[in-house]
Amino acid sequence: MTARPANAHQARLLRLLRDGGPNSRAQLGDQVELSRSRLAVEIDRLLETGLVVADGLAASRGGRRSHNIRLAPALRFLGVDIGATSVDVAVTNAELEVLGHLNQPMDVREGPVAVFEQVLAMAAKLRATGVAEGFDGAGIGVPGPVRFPEGVPVSPPIMPGWDGFPVREALSQELGCPVMVDNDVNIMALGEQHAGVARSVRDFLCIKIGTGIGCGIVVGGEVYRGTNGSAGDIGHIVVETDGRQCACGNRGCLEAYFGGAALAKDAEAAARDGRSGELAARLAEAGSLAATDVSAAAGAGDACAIDLIRAGGTRTGQVIAGLVSFFNPGLVVIGGGVTGLGHNLLAAIRTQVYRQSLPLATGNLPIVLGELGPVAGVTGAARLTSDHLFSPA
Repeated sequence: MTARPANAHQARLLRLLRDGGPNSRAQLGDQVELSRSRLAVEIDRLLETGLVVADGLAASRGGRRSHNIRLAPALRFLGVDIGATSVDVAVTNAELEVLGHLNQPMDVREGPVAVFEQVLAMAAKLRATGVAEGFDGAGIGVPGPVRFPEGVPVSPPIMPGWDGFPVREALSQELGCPVMVDNDVNIMALGEQHAGVARSVRDFLCIKIGTGIGCGIVVGGEVYRGTNGSAGDIGHIVVETDGRQCACGNRGCLEAYFGGAALAKDAEAAARDGRSGELAARLAEAGSLAATDVSAAAGAGDACAIDLIRAGGTRTGQVIAGLVSFFNPGLVVIGGGVTGLGHNLLAAIRTQVYRQSLPLATGNLPIVLGELGPVAGVTGAARLTSDHLFSPA
């Protein structure tokens, strides 16, 4: 088992090295509120644990040259991002740089046993490439609510068979390392915060539009999960009273009108009703449609496809506008598979938010697409487990 820091000072030093890379003792001292002697003691203790190593002499700042310190090069984290229709698995180093990344199609409805057999096979394949001999920690994102302290999914609407499954315990036994489990949108938010568009923002919303829709809430640099872990479940905010039936059992939820599954359903209806020749041709060729088909049709100038995207973006923007007025974030990040719909989606969301939210909340509010794409989730998952490892035991 990998060592853990003994106190908050050591944890702070580890996270500084993770987020900023190798640094000198002198520069680390500039960033922490410790005397020079206490700093030396804490770094020496970290060196003894093997979590950090000496990394040569730093550049001179005048006088005696300081030594560089870095996280142990052998540390490896496994990041797993489970979606409704695919899974991403990656290995990172201690600074969360992705060393190897695999993506495979997968249906989360097959259940946890089948899904984790695939995850473990992908992890073994990555190990076989030589990027890792083993893992010091693993982070897992799943597309549903998670009781965070126990690492257990709770009544996830699109994940039959997962309710109460001990994800953290089961995978920890298989991988031989600590495992942390969270909602997939929370790990996406962590990824964008660490290496993406939200690097310099302390308070932001991260909206994931995939098969479903969720929101990662970051307050003061930390993910806010709520009392039981269900914060940010915006896909089940009602947008139409007594509207369409939703997978959660309620009616009129946002997810019943937008997201990958709802968009594909509406696109197939439009194709069969003769409202879109482009979508009809794609349906005849493939037998079914996905959000990527709507995107391609819109790119070809199909008016119906463009209208479907704009309608979904408008509904999503209405919900986000309420969140912006309530939370007053410094940034809104839009990510997930459906963001391949591009400018039409982003424009519809922006229009609604800027129109409906108060000017004080939107005056300097960027609403942008995420930078990292599928790497956001696996990076965030690795960040999640490193946060655990780099916390006092």
